[in-house]
Amino acid sequence: MPFGRPVFGTNHRLNDSQADSTGKKEEVKKEESVFVPVEPKYTFDDIILPERVREEVMNVADYAKNSKIVFEDWGLAKTHKYSKQIGINLWGEPGTGKTMVAHAIASHLGRKILIVNYADIESKYVGETPKNIRKVFEAGKATGSILFFDEADAILSRRVTNMSSATDVSVNQTRSVMLMLMNEYQDFIIFATNFISNFDPAFMRRIAVHVKFELPDLRCRTLLWEKYIPDEMPLQMPKDELCADLAGKFEGLSGGDISNAVLNAAFMAARHEEQSVSEDYFEQAVTNILSSKKANQKKGNVKVTEKPVSEEYVRKQIGQKGIDAVNEAESSSVKGEQ
Repeated sequence: MPFGRPVFGTNHRLNDSQADSTGKKEEVKKEESVFVPVEPKYTFDDIILPERVREEVMNVADYAKNSKIVFEDWGLAKTHKYSKQIGINLWGEPGTGKTMVAHAIASHLGRKILIVNYADIESKYVGETPKNIRKVFEAGKATGSILFFDEADAILSRRVTNMSSATDVSVNQTRSVMLMLMNEYQDFIIFATNFISNFDPAFMRRIAVHVKFELPDLRCRTLLWEKYIPDEMPLQMPKDELCADLAGKFEGLSGGDISNAVLNAAFMAARHEEQSVSEDYFEQAVTNILSSKKANQKKGNVKVTEKPVSEEYVRKQIGQKGIDAVNEAESSSVKGEQ
């Protein structure tokens, strides 16, 4: 489901046609990147989850809610100075409610949520992405909002061990800056990913709780069908019977899949000028979804290679200071892990 994204001002740069007669590009004042928190769109009352998942998520949410008592009233802020950060990683199948839960946690805590996607902070200019990440944490601290990194594997992926290009150096620099900021940030951070196996081990250790999201069981599927089929939709059989029947017939569906199936079935019936939506239309919609998911799971044999570049090229791209910053951050990270 689409959610509102933070407003992100891009950095303006001149193209070659705007260069002056000496070939040098005019300096352009950069527009500041702005990350704006939003009100949560969902509460836990809006979400249907398996009991185990709901229990684990609520434990973390209440842990955050009680942090003032534990750290301030009970004095653990003195003995656990760097333990106030509460990191939670929501991982599992797509469409299982991870993003909705992030909103619900923020709502449960009575706080706004600052949503960060990799596209919002990534820059094609080497060295800019770490700066944008810093701005995210600064915005979260200034506004008192909860940080939510969606598709977090793009930011928390494994660091490159054998750097052969400027891109490799930039990736490691970004990861090192992220590690440092996570260590310093004493507040709630939520991550969500479909690919937890891509996480760098250093990030795994710094996230306190990892909650696995599973595909809905029979009970959840029934509730989801009931939720997404509106009472106004004309059906050829009682709604409760239809929902129970569909939930029993089809496994392997996420909440997002069921939502899409209802919408597709309704449009199929409308296109055929039907007066009601039959179970057959729902079954056609589900079959199409399951077929596409199965095809998507097949692994291809595409091999991607990169042409190595010289160390001189790397230095031209980020400068010696950039390389020194990477090495310093890496050194600090290693010391912090020991």
